Amino acid sequence: MIAQPSVRLDDVLTQVAKDKGIDKSILVATLEDAMKTAAKKHFGQDRNLEAKFEADKGVVEIFQAIQVVEKVEDPIQAVNQITTDQAQSRGMEVQPGDELVFQIFYRDEDAAEAKAQDEQYGDILGLKTFRRGFGRIAAQTAKQVLLQRTRDVERENVYNEYKDRKGEIVTGIARRLERGNLIVDLGRAEAVLPVREQVPREVYRPGDRVQAFVLDVLREAKGPQIILSRGSVNLLTKLFEMEVPEIAEGIVVIEAAAREPGRRSKIAVSSRDGDIVEFDEDPARFVCAALAPAEVSRVIIDEANHAMEIIVPDDQLSLAIGRSGQNVRLAWQLTGWKLDINSESRVKEMREFASRSLGSLPGVSEMLVETLYAHGFRMAKDVADANPEVLSQIPGLDASRIPAMQEAARARTADDAVELAQLEKEREARRLEEQRKHPDELTQDERLIRVTGIGSSNLAAFKLSGYGTVEDVVKEVDLTRLGNVAGIGIKKARQVKSAAERYLQEEAKKRAELDALKGKPLETASPL
Repeated sequence: MIAQPSVRLDDVLTQVAKDKGIDKSILVATLEDAMKTAAKKHFGQDRNLEAKFEADKGVVEIFQAIQVVEKVEDPIQAVNQITTDQAQSRGMEVQPGDELVFQIFYRDEDAAEAKAQDEQYGDILGLKTFRRGFGRIAAQTAKQVLLQRTRDVERENVYNEYKDRKGEIVTGIARRLERGNLIVDLGRAEAVLPVREQVPREVYRPGDRVQAFVLDVLREAKGPQIILSRGSVNLLTKLFEMEVPEIAEGIVVIEAAAREPGRRSKIAVSSRDGDIVEFDEDPARFVCAALAPAEVSRVIIDEANHAMEIIVPDDQLSLAIGRSGQNVRLAWQLTGWKLDINSESRVKEMREFASRSLGSLPGVSEMLVETLYAHGFRMAKDVADANPEVLSQIPGLDASRIPAMQEAARARTADDAVELAQLEKEREARRLEEQRKHPDELTQDERLIRVTGIGSSNLAAFKLSGYGTVEDVVKEVDLTRLGNVAGIGIKKARQVKSAAERYLQEEAKKRAELDALKGKPLETASPL
């Protein structure tokens, strides 16, 4: 087989393999088989021939194996045998059973080698006459077989690629119409969009971008046939999965879908996840839903300022606010209400402070303190800074006493500032004391409610489902099962598990730090 001097056959095979996405070894094996087949057809089917591709030379070399025997007994195998006497007469040291391998030279540049071989072994191989013209025949045969094999492998690769994409959405370019069927170029393959799977009134022109559902992939003799659909209801559901992250993540589930292509469609969805906010005409209910998964104890509405004070259990405060304030910020954007979130203990503390501050003013009874608090007055300073006309509108407040009340409020401001600073100091001390508490001093329930997403409100539900410790949550691999706890959903289950893992890491670090401080002199111990 003769290759062009400027192009090595090995380079050609490498490029074809790369362009067609075919393993080069397959092409080499195909080339060797083609040459062996051509050689057997030319020199005789009974000959024991082998073909081997030599990359460095850029050719396929043909070899014949000759077995050494005492006597040739089978006329059919005579072309593959040589007697001991014949071999020894040519100076070969052989024994019966040995195998001799001769190269069959068939190229013009091997003429000298072929002539030398004919002079010594011509009567044994009998190839002198038959060798003429084989180079051209071998080249044609190899070319045809390679082309056919390349097409076969390409078709198989396309089929293997797209058979697993059945049920997916693909994007291609419209190329042409054949009897109403649209041929779509997918890059490595062409697909067909049958008339029956097209949407009425949709018009396709060459070059148009086409997005369709892979309805089926058929293995045909002429190559794989990829059947597309634009009318399938599955196209609708797959598009929703692609465009709506909550559906792709399993937070929202499409339970059913119906479609009249080109006209109208309907889908039915369900969700058990608190991140799905259900709209409510009642603004308080809407805000509570928007703050989920945090639970809300009470809501105080300030219609005049379009604001709400949200009161949550202490263990829900961080969840309600969210990381970097994200949860409350999104709830505010969603509902349009200004939101101020406080914990139960914080509200209790604020009310007690307000009672002392406002109750110290002249003419302010306990009932009037409650009225002032309901109108947004939290301390004497709020009264001192208020417009007298606003104060006069508060039920139960004698307008004639407003000047004296505001004067007393201004005098009380300094004392309130001192008390507020002391309250903040005590609050910080409690926080530090809580931080210094050794993890081994906590009960399993106390450890659980320190995990973001688990609080006193749903602690019982977690324990009932078999999650009695933080470790139980971390060890759970089935997020669906974890998501079934109190209907928290898969997405929140993933968040809770991640929070539990972070808690264990922080707990281990804290335990190591506290253990390291044991036995040290008090003055050398650094606060945590």
